[in-house]
Amino acid sequence: MRKHNGMRPQDVVVLLKITTLGALPWQGKDLAAALLISPAEISDALRRCRYAGLLLEDGRTVDRRALLRLLVHGLPYVFPARPGALAPGVPTAHSAVPALQGPAAALPPHVWPSPGGPLTGAAIEPLYPGAPAAALLDAALHELLAVVDALRLGHAGPQQAARDLLRTRVGQP
Repeated sequence: MRKHNGMRPQDVVVLLKITTLGALPWQGKDLAAALLISPAEISDALRRCRYAGLLLEDGRTVDRRALLRLLVHGLPYVFPARPGALAPGVPTAHSAVPALQGPAAALPPHVWPSPGGPLTGAAIEPLYPGAPAAALLDAALHELLAVVDALRLGHAGPQQAARDLLRTRVGQP
């Protein structure tokens, strides 16, 4: 029996990427290329997600309700984000998603640190190192990662707006 290792932050990103594909067919190598993660890491992430019940038995279909529960109720505690020093980077949270800006009007911009990034803001660590580059390649993934970061940051107003957005983007099969 293989030893189970707990979920890793990139596992969440893999699940989010699969949800952006909808009914489109995909292969692990496609996910690896899109997310800038090695094929072996993708394989391990899919195995962990299946073990956790976030992928159905077919190993390809995201249990969207389970993912939504993880994102809303677990992610802020398991993979929290804490703003750091000002840095140039790729916008995230309310800085990247207009629908989150109302409740976050008084908050400073938030970014994933990235040299030459288009915005200077409070730096937060992305779920995995390749997230900023992968987000720039895929607008739908960028939006989901930014919404998830609003949950990870823990500010009440943006968190509620993020929950509502995720229910429409992820929570419906």
